[in-house]
Amino acid sequence: MLEKMKPIIAEQLNVNEAEIKPETKFKDDLGADSLDLFEMVMALEEEFGIEIPSEDLENIVTVNDIMGYLKEKGVEA
Repeated sequence: MLEKMKPIIAEQLNVNEAEIKPETKFKDDLGADSLDLFEMVMALEEEFGIEIPSEDLENIVTVNDIMGYLKEKGVEA
C-alpha cells in the first residue's frame, strides 16, 4: 500500500518519494498545511474509491495512520 501511496503523497505535497516512510508526519516532517492535507486526501479518496470524513482527518498524523485507516475501511492495495 505504501508504494501505491508514495507517488500521490509526493505529488500533492511536492516532496521526494524517498522522504515518505510509514512514520513520516505530514505536517512536521513534510511541511504540509491544512490545504495540502485536504488536497492529498481528495487524491487518495479518488485513487482508492473511498470517502474520508473530515472528522477522521484529525486522527491522521503519519503515513502509517492513513494506511491503517484505509485497511480499517477494507481497502486493499
